[in-house]
Order: sequence, then C-alpha cells, then structure tokens
Amino acid sequence: MKFLGAQISFLLQNKPDRKNLRLLFNFLLVLLGMITVFSVIFHLLMLREGQTFSWLTGFYWTLTVMSTLGFGDITFHSDFGRLFSIVVLLSGMLFLLVLFPFTFINFFYSPWIKAQDQSRVPRELPKTIQGHVILTRYGPITEPLIKKLHRFNYEYVVLVADLAEGLRLKEMGINVMLGDLVDPQTYRNARVEKAAMVATTESDVLNTNVAFTVRGINKEVTIISTANTDAAVDILKLAGSNNVLQLGEIMGLILSRRANAGDACAHVVGRFGELQIAEALVTGSALVGMTLKETELRQKVGVSVVGIWERGNFQTARPETLISQSTVLVLAGSGDQMELYNKTFGVKRELNAPVLILGGGRVGRATGKALSVRNLDYKIVEKDPSRVKGVRNSIVGDASDREVLHHARIMESPSVIITTHDDDVNVYLTIYCRLIRPDIQIITRSTLERNLGNMHRAGADFVMSYASLGANTILNLLQRSDIMMVAEGLDLIKVKIPKQLTGKTIKESSIRKETGCTIIAIRTGEEMTINPEPEMIMEEGAEIILIGTVEAENQFLRIYGAN
Repeated sequence: MKFLGAQISFLLQNKPDRKNLRLLFNFLLVLLGMITVFSVIFHLLMLREGQTFSWLTGFYWTLTVMSTLGFGDITFHSDFGRLFSIVVLLSGMLFLLVLFPFTFINFFYSPWIKAQDQSRVPRELPKTIQGHVILTRYGPITEPLIKKLHRFNYEYVVLVADLAEGLRLKEMGINVMLGDLVDPQTYRNARVEKAAMVATTESDVLNTNVAFTVRGINKEVTIISTANTDAAVDILKLAGSNNVLQLGEIMGLILSRRANAGDACAHVVGRFGELQIAEALVTGSALVGMTLKETELRQKVGVSVVGIWERGNFQTARPETLISQSTVLVLAGSGDQMELYNKTFGVKRELNAPVLILGGGRVGRATGKALSVRNLDYKIVEKDPSRVKGVRNSIVGDASDREVLHHARIMESPSVIITTHDDDVNVYLTIYCRLIRPDIQIITRSTLERNLGNMHRAGADFVMSYASLGANTILNLLQRSDIMMVAEGLDLIKVKIPKQLTGKTIKESSIRKETGCTIIAIRTGEEMTINPEPEMIMEEGAEIILIGTVEAENQFLRIYGAN
C-alpha cells in the first residue's frame, strides 16, 4: 500500500499527468452518458414494439452491442430498431474498441508505468540524512570514489537528470536522485545544507553552473570541481568552488616522478608531514643480489623498506626478499634519512637519450613539464600536430610505427611513459614497447580502474589510474588528508590508534601479520616518530600512519574500523 501511495503521489504531482487524468475522466463521463442515452432509447423503442424490459436489461443490451459481443438474446423486430442497433454497434466500435484503449493507454497506463519507475528513483532525500556526499555524475572518477566512500562509511547520492539513467544506476545498486543539475530545488531536495561535500566532475561550463547554483543555496558546504583547462580554474573558484582539481596536470606530475632518471637514487613520491615516501631503483647499486636483511638499511641510514615493486607488482618487504636489477624499493623515512640513503647507495649515471612520452595530450604535456623541472630531457611522440604545436621536444608521428620510435631513440631511452586517454591504445603500446625493448622501464596511464590488471599483464612496470587519482584526491579533501595514494593500489592512511591496540607495543599489536599494513610513523600531539621501534607503546589519542595495499587497508578497517 505504501508503494501504491508513492506511485499515486508521483502521478498527481506531475502537471501534464494531472491534465491527462482529467481528460480520461471526461472521456469516461461522455462514454457513460452515451450508454445511458442508448439505454433510454432502447426502452422507448422496445415499448413501441410492445416489449417490456427492466433498466438493467437495457444497460445489458447496450453494453453487449457496443462491445460487439452481441449475444442475440434480445433483438428488435422493426427496421427502425435494427437501424438503432447499427448506430449503437458503430458507436461502440469507435468508442470502446478504438478511442477507449487509446485514451486509457496514453492518459493513464503510460503515466502509471512512468510513475512506477519514478517512485523507484527518488526526487528527494530523507530529512534525517546528513554528512553525505553529493555527486553530479556516475563516471570513471566517481565509480572508484563510491567504493571508497563505502569503505569509510560515508553516505552519498548521484544526481541524474534522466529517468532511464537513474533506473539503470539503481539496478546497479547506486544511490541516485532525480533532478536537474542546474535547478536550485534539486540541491534543496538533496539536503545540500547538511551535506559534507558536493563533487562535480562534468564539463568546465556545467561545473561552473553547478558550483554557482550550490553556492547560492549554501555558503558553507565544500564544493570540489574538476577543470580541463587552465582558464577554468579561476572561473570555477569565482563561482564558489573550494578546490579545483586539474587531474591531467596532477597525473603528469606523478608519472614523471616514476621515470628512470638514469640513477639509482631515492625519489620522493609522497609526503605526510615530515614523513617522506620514496621509490629507489637499485640498478647498478651495491644492493643488487642482497636480501633486505643483509642490506641493514635501517641500521645504516635509518630508512625502512616498506615494500618493493617487481615488474609492476607490489610485494610486502620481508627479510628474505632478494633484490634484483629490476627491483624498486619503497622507502619510508625523514628528509635527512633519504639524503643519507642517496649518499650511501645512490649511483649517478649520465643520460644519453631522452625519456619518451607517447601521447601529446594534457597528461603528456604535463608530464613533459614535470620532467623539465627534474632537468631530464624528454621527447613527446604525437600523431596530431595541433596537440604539440609550439612544443619544442616533440615528434609528429604514430607511436605504433617502429620507425617513429627508433627516430625518437627508444633503443637508448631509459624509460617510456604512455599517456593517451584510450586504454586499448595504451595496452597495445605497452606490449609493443616491451617487444622492441624488453629491458626498458614502461610507465602507463590507465583511464579506467578496471583496466589496471591488463596494463600490468601487458608489461607495464608502473600503472597509474586517472580514475583512482581523482577518487583519492577527492577523498583526501573530504577526509582532510587522512589518506594518500602513493602508487596505484598502495596507500598511506592516518588513523587514531584503535581502542583494541591502546597500551600495546607495535610488536604486540601484530598489525602487519593480521592486516598486511605496516606502521611507518606514530604522531603524538605535534611530535611524529618516523619508523618507530617495535617496542614503542601506542598511547591513547595518538595517531598511526600505515602503508599498505588496498586489500591490506580494507582488512585493517574490517578488524579495527574507521576512526
């Protein structure tokens, strides 16, 4: 009954549907009047022929004739009566067999089905909801973001303007609400005054309109917008956005950090206060051939090895782990410790060839700029001349052409960074480059999170997902930097020490054994202890900084919860 009431409510709220119902009601009144008139005439004609019937019989005869059933148990004997029967029959064919079905279907049945669908996709959120995230689109960025919001127990809603799209997302288990993105009433219905954040990932123009509309309703709610052009950044901020994300530029910076600079030094890829996370290639260094235990890195320079990359696969650091020429160490430590590591184990080599960037779009150009900051030479290979117009370090040509790659000096280059927005093309180019140069470092961009496995299987050493980057950046802003993506599938997370672990030492907690996460720092008040000793006690109210894969992070949250 509650569901039926919701359908009727939706049906009556729509002005065109109310008009259609009035038309249907008027049609039924005309039809009823016609049946009544025919029944009266039936009685008068029957009396003229000397036959007497009840009023119920008159209605019975009229309906059987108009519906073309024509049982034949009551008939006229005169020609005038038979002529009247023909008029009733033709009227019935027109009104009952043609007009009535058409009117019923168009003015009642179709609106009723539509109301059933609309009742499944709400137009308004409950008044009790608060602290939720409002998303303007379900796409590559918001898909992984929704998964992360689930992990951290945030409620969310995706706004959709199209009912069919809302029903499709509803079938997928996505929380949706029907409403126009630029209608202020939509955000009032979404309880924006109680929301924690509005994240809009549409075009620059639509994002500006959304930000301006939301800010006109609520001056306090946090608005996060994505921007595709530099010019849009200032406009979006003026429209009311608190943070404007240029994900292409951020992606380029992250990809450039992972490029082999021709040395075996530690390069910082993330910071959490004083804590630094770095990745170090070991090719040509004294560490090759040693186990992690034999390196004694913690004793010699103070850094901790929290994991290793081996051909794109992250592995937890274990004492018996053997370091090979292709190993990349993931280090945690302070700035001084990283500097000491480079002095002790760093190997400097002169680069004789540029880093190759395949794809001259926003991400490719941003990657080139970031490499320039590192004083590294690079070459962008792009087949569309308009994309690299004015770019000095560029070659116009198809990256799938062997001659073009040889001209770009792929045989001497230390690494190739594949940055096109097409995941299929990126898989193809990854395989192709690995075929040409089996020993080259390949860094690949993935637009969709679900294609990460394909990129690694194709031969990429590192893969960074555009979708994951956007999702993590938005979550960082929501969580106020309580989580940071170090690499694809590898996160830093800051949490308060769970009650179950208060008063225990790190060794007693067995966090690494039970979850796979590693404690790399403990913050007590303003003081941060980097790479704490196993005997250090975790005090009440302190915060721990963990590093681990997404699976390890999920396991930690399942056991200890999100504080």
